[in-house]
Amino acid sequence: MADAPAAFSLHAFFIQPFAEFGFMRRALVACLALALSSGPVGTLLVLRRMSLVGDAMAHALLPGAALAFIFFGLSLGAMSLGAFAAALLVAALAGGVARFTRQREDASFAAFYLIALAAGVMLMSTHGSSVDLMRVLFGSVLAVDDAALLLVAGVASVSLLVLAAVWRPLVVECFDPGFLRMVTQGRGLGGWLHQLFLVLLVANLVAGFQAMGTLMAVGLLMLPAIAARCWAQDLTHIALLASALAAACGYGGLLLSFHAGLPSGPAIVLLAGAVYVVSLCLGSRDSLRSRRARAPLQGSMP
Repeated sequence: MADAPAAFSLHAFFIQPFAEFGFMRRALVACLALALSSGPVGTLLVLRRMSLVGDAMAHALLPGAALAFIFFGLSLGAMSLGAFAAALLVAALAGGVARFTRQREDASFAAFYLIALAAGVMLMSTHGSSVDLMRVLFGSVLAVDDAALLLVAGVASVSLLVLAAVWRPLVVECFDPGFLRMVTQGRGLGGWLHQLFLVLLVANLVAGFQAMGTLMAVGLLMLPAIAARCWAQDLTHIALLASALAAACGYGGLLLSFHAGLPSGPAIVLLAGAVYVVSLCLGSRDSLRSRRARAPLQGSMP
């Protein structure tokens, strides 16, 4: 009998919020769907050394979403299409500047993302309320409705199917683009793969934007993928672990948000950040612990 209250309290903390409230179940499903595609996309993003590009693309969603909000109000379809178009435009402009000038692509991405972010905030501030601006910037996964849930699930499903079809050439293009050019006889497949990956990245950011806002959308893409690299070496294992960590952080962040009254998006991202810090300190590879373990071996070598 002494174990009954403890069991009940555990059930009340971990299960009851999702059993009682429909909005919590929708939020959990949205987080799980985002996690499925965030793992492999985030892993490739880190592998291609495009982490800051992902952050820039997330901010580039804002002016398109803001313009759609001005003309169509809080319409899911319009804001999603507007955000998607704005991010692709920023990617095209940044790529064009890098191609036709001596400026590096990361510098042009930084310039255009700052312009896009400022323009989006200005549009939302002058044509909406502070509540609208905060919702677009930080989102609310607890307010995800059925239409947004279908969008997130659809983007995750399409992303996984596309990645399954082009995973190997994408990985080869990351490690050895010269070899890919040789086996494809110089048909420019690497460039097409890069553009396809940017489209997938933008689509996943748009899906994340519906739940977590433009500022938090990149959190589930980057932090679990970076943390997973501290525990696994095989690329497939890193992607799977990143998805698992993203799902766990989504579940834990929702519980923290519900029980402690915290904003849901920042709670999820902060939990993912805590997982990253722990992985950085204690992970089996590329961590502080693994570096300290190698130091005596290196010191004993003749």
